[in-house]
Amino acid sequence: MRRMIYAYPSLFLVIGLLVLWQIMFWLIGRNALLPPGETIFYLVRLLQTVRFWGHLAETGTAFVIALAISIVAGLAIGFALGMSRTAAEVFEPFLLAGNSVPKIALYPIVLLIFGIGMPAKIAFGAIHGIVPVMIFTLTACHNVPPILIRAAASMRLKRWDMIRSVLLPAALPDIFSGIRIGFSLTLIGTILGEMFGSQRGLGYLLMTAIGLQNIQVIMSVTLLLVLVAATVNTLLLAQDRRLRNPGGQCL
Repeated sequence: MRRMIYAYPSLFLVIGLLVLWQIMFWLIGRNALLPPGETIFYLVRLLQTVRFWGHLAETGTAFVIALAISIVAGLAIGFALGMSRTAAEVFEPFLLAGNSVPKIALYPIVLLIFGIGMPAKIAFGAIHGIVPVMIFTLTACHNVPPILIRAAASMRLKRWDMIRSVLLPAALPDIFSGIRIGFSLTLIGTILGEMFGSQRGLGYLLMTAIGLQNIQVIMSVTLLLVLVAATVNTLLLAQDRRLRNPGGQCL
């Protein structure tokens, strides 16, 4: 049992949440919650409508673009800072400080720059995801054994060749952890961007349903987001463990 929980933590988390959800429904009642079975049934009905798929496609497009920006820009900046100890010492405190700032406070600025629509929620999602990718990449570069850097320098490898042949393979497990966290935060940022500055997407559906007190839509969309996030995080966590333990032996 412990081995299964270790292998599929998100699955057991979802099962535990479903059980807790049913218990809360019995305690609170229909005014604030729907039971799991009814919510799943309503979600299936939503998935059969063209309008809902339009909102889902809008969110998916914004999220994928924001995640790609987060990963590419995060890796580029992280490697650029990680290869220079002086630059890392100067900029790392600013990255950590910026990561602690509530991103929602920046949303008015994002709206002023990008306006309401797809660009704003892409930018807001990328703002959430890029910082953890940068920090983990920077830390991963610091943790690369110095002997590898000296060997690459002795062979006079160019900067790109050093990143591709030395830094990336050695730092990949830590970088992948940053990407895994960046995935979750980018999804949160994209949904928040749709809730406060969009007329399409799952976040917009949630905000509209909150205003109309439509418990069915609120619970169904929330359940869909939880299922997607839990499934992808389970796959990413499994890959993360394979990178850290190539032999497949349990620690």
